Amino acid sequence: MPSAIRPGDVLAGRYRLVDLLTESGNGRFWRAHDRVLERHVALHVIAEDDERAEALLEAARRSATVPDRRLLRVLDADRADGLCFVVNEWGAGDSLDIMLADGALDPRRAAWIVSEVAATIAVGHEAGIAHGRLVPENVLVDHTGGVRIIGFAVDAALHGLPPGRVSTDVADLGGLLYSALTGKWPGRSESAVPAAPQDGGRVLRPRQVRAGIPRPLDALCDEVVNPYASGTRLREVHDVATAQGICDYLCAFVGDPTGLAAAEAAAGHRGTETVSLPAMTDPPVRAAVPEPDPDPDPEPQPEPHQEPHQEPQPEPTSTELPTEAGLPIFDDDNDDVSWLTAPGEPPPPPPPFEDPPERPLFAPAPSDGGPARTPRHPRPVAAGRDEYWPWADTGAGGTGTGVRVFDEDDEPEPVPGRSSLRVAGAILACLLLLVAVVVAFNLGRGRGPLGTKSDDDPSSSPTGRTPTTAAAGPISGVTATDLDPQGDPPEENPELAGLAVDGKPATAWRTNTYTQNFGPGGLKTGVGLVLDLHGTHTVRSVDVTVIGSPTAFSIYVTDEQPADVAGLTPAAQATASEPRTTVDLDDAPEGRYVVIWLTSLPQVPGGFRGQIADVTVDG
Repeated sequence: MPSAIRPGDVLAGRYRLVDLLTESGNGRFWRAHDRVLERHVALHVIAEDDERAEALLEAARRSATVPDRRLLRVLDADRADGLCFVVNEWGAGDSLDIMLADGALDPRRAAWIVSEVAATIAVGHEAGIAHGRLVPENVLVDHTGGVRIIGFAVDAALHGLPPGRVSTDVADLGGLLYSALTGKWPGRSESAVPAAPQDGGRVLRPRQVRAGIPRPLDALCDEVVNPYASGTRLREVHDVATAQGICDYLCAFVGDPTGLAAAEAAAGHRGTETVSLPAMTDPPVRAAVPEPDPDPDPEPQPEPHQEPHQEPQPEPTSTELPTEAGLPIFDDDNDDVSWLTAPGEPPPPPPPFEDPPERPLFAPAPSDGGPARTPRHPRPVAAGRDEYWPWADTGAGGTGTGVRVFDEDDEPEPVPGRSSLRVAGAILACLLLLVAVVVAFNLGRGRGPLGTKSDDDPSSSPTGRTPTTAAAGPISGVTATDLDPQGDPPEENPELAGLAVDGKPATAWRTNTYTQNFGPGGLKTGVGLVLDLHGTHTVRSVDVTVIGSPTAFSIYVTDEQPADVAGLTPAAQATASEPRTTVDLDDAPEGRYVVIWLTSLPQVPGGFRGQIADVTVDG
């Protein structure tokens, strides 16, 4: 029985069991070591008297006849020691279910991986052999970036299933593409990937689960996964009822696959095998090599009758020395490390500054160059005064604050630019006076300061009468288009947009049905309608009639036709708890386009959907 074998046992005298990977249905899946070829293998083991034993051996024989490089091939199958076992090639990498645990894949990457699987399945179908259980756990991307298939025909036999059918493999190929694009599994076989959402027994399209999926891949998944609910639109042009047709369809979508395998290898797919390494002893610690003396004295040669000179052993250093921070120096030749430490003695202090010579408190500083300036009438130094008075010898370069002695006939030098400033000030005063006279004249004859006619002047009207303000009311001739900037393509039932402004509450524009509501954590931040007023108007209020509550929306008014609401400021926000809601715009903005942007949808069976039955703009 499988329960009697343990790690370390040798099966059939050749395969040493290393790690037990999984156990289910009275069967075990081992990583084993082939002692003959010195390599790791995958080993499926069940009891010899198990009712699946004969079907397992027959499935192994059929799988071994399929020649394809992407298969983890069957290497051996036999009965021994009361057990029935199948030996497969060992693969190291990440299975698709593990990859999807980090999130759905990029559409082109998902299409390429499934196209590789479809090519292998097509080779098996040509030989008359089907996989039978093509779940994400049986698709492996190894560390070289290659796609490998696990358990071809064998996995179905281990699960007690009959030999696989071609139609089952084709449906599973659509399920693999669906799960790679959305992270949900729509197939019937059990998988660790979460199940795909359904609506009335029909699996939701990938674009209803995740935004941004290209339409060609969405249409392929919907037709293969829901063959009876979606019709046969693709099959009229492409043969998607076969594995080869799906492979050709996906290869046309991917285009040139150059670099995709290298990108998968660079993604760092890890090996799934568990390797136990023997314990290692710690490496010996190399003793520090003492640095040589910079000027070593020559070692005296021993006399013939004397013993060789013995170098004295260094004294053990004290362990109580303080730790000093240093810079490590690595020697690349012998792996030694030395430390560059700070000098032990501090540097000598700088020499003291010389004291400057004493001089009076208000004496100017000595000049740093240039010819000395002497007064026009030098005066002799009076008796009893020091050499600094009147500082004639200090030169003109000083900026001292001392008092200068002028002669009575000294003339003050004119300040540069003073006359220009006076002229400029006089001109400015004249200009101000002229402007004041013009303003007073215009105000005196009943006009504005600049001579323009005032708003209350009857003559300012083209007809000579006082203009009247247009009365507020509903704006007619409004047309509507859908706005879905986050869709691919950016459209949201455009053929129904005109029903929101036709004045008939019985007809309505509606959004798609979403599995999640709008908002920061939803598939989108919102969708909406753009109302064209066909002219600039002052918008005072908007009357919105919705179907289903609560429905939250924002209103934007702009002069340019918007392609997105990002960057726009809403004129008003409201949540409709009743069918009809009137939203007053306090600032009465002006513009040609009014956007009704739905930010939260009411819940309906199968998800969330919003509907706008009628919109009226008053201005």
